[in-house]
Amino acid sequence: MNDSNTQQKIPLILASNGKTGSRVAERFRASGLGFREGSRNSDIPFDWYDSSTWQKALDGISAVYVVFYPDLAVPGSKEIIADFTRKAQASGIEHLVMLTGRGEEEAQACEKIVMSSALDWTIVRASWFAQNFSENFFLDDILRGQVVVPFEDFNEPFVDADDIADVAFAALTDKKHRGQVYEVTGPDLLSFRETIREIGEVSNRNIAYQQVPMAEYEHLLAEAEVPNDFVWLLKYLFTEVLDGRNAYLADGVKQALGREPRSFHAYAAATAETGVWN
Repeated sequence: MNDSNTQQKIPLILASNGKTGSRVAERFRASGLGFREGSRNSDIPFDWYDSSTWQKALDGISAVYVVFYPDLAVPGSKEIIADFTRKAQASGIEHLVMLTGRGEEEAQACEKIVMSSALDWTIVRASWFAQNFSENFFLDDILRGQVVVPFEDFNEPFVDADDIADVAFAALTDKKHRGQVYEVTGPDLLSFRETIREIGEVSNRNIAYQQVPMAEYEHLLAEAEVPNDFVWLLKYLFTEVLDGRNAYLADGVKQALGREPRSFHAYAAATAETGVWN
């Protein structure tokens, strides 16, 4: 953990061991800036489902990178976000930088809670992460050589988690980003079949792609002993979010950073070099 030994307030990075939180933390380390890690296993633990952990994690904090685990779509998330926002305000927090899911009605309801508070805020509303193919979700399927999905193959503007981290880091370190909603996507619309084909090409592997009914997919998850709450979340994402509603590009990365977002091709090529798909 990186922290400050002085009275100067520092930001708290929640989900600091997750896809974007870990990357935001890396940027603070590289810049030599103080921050506090926030996770169940950090030196000062933070647990969304144990509000008794919140106050100690918020002491001496100026801003929070808010990443709700497992997802803002889960039942009860609005109430938890409302309680946390009140606690942050009472603790003297100035600014919340909140990661939300694009096209998720529940996530947008949580945005409204933060935006209607007395705190400064920045919303980073993201499309599906490219890293879902290399850090979870589809990684096991890719390694087995067959990706199975339970939805019609709509296009998605997959966003690189490094772009999200760059936007979040900028928002946490420059006041000009306060009061902004950054809808972040990649620069291209791609189908899941196209992404799997590209991953196969850059990793020199033959990866099959198969669409199945949701009932069959749920059966496969049960056979793999996937926890019920995670099965619920996957079913929600695959039926409520990946239905074509996000099949358009947004310019949040350019708005925030003044540059174009990274392409899926660049992500795939760089990721293939790590050997994670082999």
